Amino acid sequence: MNDGLFDAIIIGGGLSGLAAAYTLAEAEKNILLIEKGDYCGAKNVTGGRMYVAPVRSYFDDFWDRAPLERSITREELCVMSEQGSLTVSYTDQSQKAQPSQSYSVCRAKFDKYFAKQAEKKGAIIVTKQRVDKLAFEDGQVVGVYASGDYLPAKSVICCDGVLSLFPQQAALRGPLDPNHYAVGLKEIIELDPQIIEQRFNLAEDQGAARLFMGDATKGKFGGGFLYTNRESVSLGLVLGVDALTAHDDQTTAPEMLERFKARPEVAQLIAGGQAAEYSAHIVPEGSLDRLSKLYGDGILVAGDSAGFSLNAGITVRGMEYSIASGRLAAQAVIRACESDDFRSEGLSVYERLLNESFVMKDFKEHLQVASSLDHDRFFGYYPGLVTDLMHDLYAVEGPKKRIYPTLKRHLTLSVLKDILFKDFKKIVKL
Repeated sequence: MNDGLFDAIIIGGGLSGLAAAYTLAEAEKNILLIEKGDYCGAKNVTGGRMYVAPVRSYFDDFWDRAPLERSITREELCVMSEQGSLTVSYTDQSQKAQPSQSYSVCRAKFDKYFAKQAEKKGAIIVTKQRVDKLAFEDGQVVGVYASGDYLPAKSVICCDGVLSLFPQQAALRGPLDPNHYAVGLKEIIELDPQIIEQRFNLAEDQGAARLFMGDATKGKFGGGFLYTNRESVSLGLVLGVDALTAHDDQTTAPEMLERFKARPEVAQLIAGGQAAEYSAHIVPEGSLDRLSKLYGDGILVAGDSAGFSLNAGITVRGMEYSIASGRLAAQAVIRACESDDFRSEGLSVYERLLNESFVMKDFKEHLQVASSLDHDRFFGYYPGLVTDLMHDLYAVEGPKKRIYPTLKRHLTLSVLKDILFKDFKKIVKL
């Protein structure tokens, strides 16, 4: 029996850690959350998109007061080649109904709010402290060492982000593989709300999400994004680490972001704005085969620490997986408290709860999406094909050719064979 001072110590005050703290405190468990930043959200200075619908039922009355920015009512996709682009915009009335399925968020504000709600439930949150290493007894995690002090606990929940070394200390995974991660670059650019609504054809409180692919990342695996907040836009790139380290291109990630911002498709949207915040961080290119082992003797792993991020092609998701995995890890600890079994067998209910939730169902549905794509073709060749075709369809430079011969010239038999027989098998996995 582990007579730890705490039922659980949570490492990290991001979404997964705060969801775990809120859930455990609500169940009147004795818990401690340790965050190395000045406050929860201090390291998450920029915004993104949160799909609230899957996790709305987790916290009663929480979402009505949460500092969400705009409900996403307009979806846009911009396919870029070096010379041109094609932007598709989609909206319908169901997207405008409330409550919305997703919202833009500014994490610094949202995480700070989340922390206050967890503290109201009774969670103890300590900031400006760093966990140095896990504490073990007979192979079981029995607490942590933080700032030189030993803090005993019946369980530890690792929620300290993608580069967490604690799962490796607990033998839940091996060394990090750089090819399984991406670099995320984000800026907050302040704009007047009326300008945002005019440029994106939005009503008050409505928001837009625009994804960019192709030349946004110079044809490499990754993409750009823009989300509208109330008084700003969140703009950035996600770039595969393997693409950034390719020997044929010495362009740095910050240079890639500046190049992206200079594209007219982007520059016109942020014109007159003032850059207020900037961040760069590593994100997991999640898939089912890249998740760490989720639990061990006295330890559970949630959020980005476990690899819960999913690029499903047209949607890039992570925040709701962090919230869900943090909450389910907490529920596993609650059950372990009831049985007084904090070894691997007692905490294994965490995996069952995840399998029953939308989290693992999503990961199993989108098996190896990122690795299934031919990056050169999907991010380089096809954007060029699309924009070249659109150029010729709309060009009036002399005698105008009919539509069919124009399509036939671009969509040759060899191209169609590649689409149908080489790439279609990959597309159906999306």
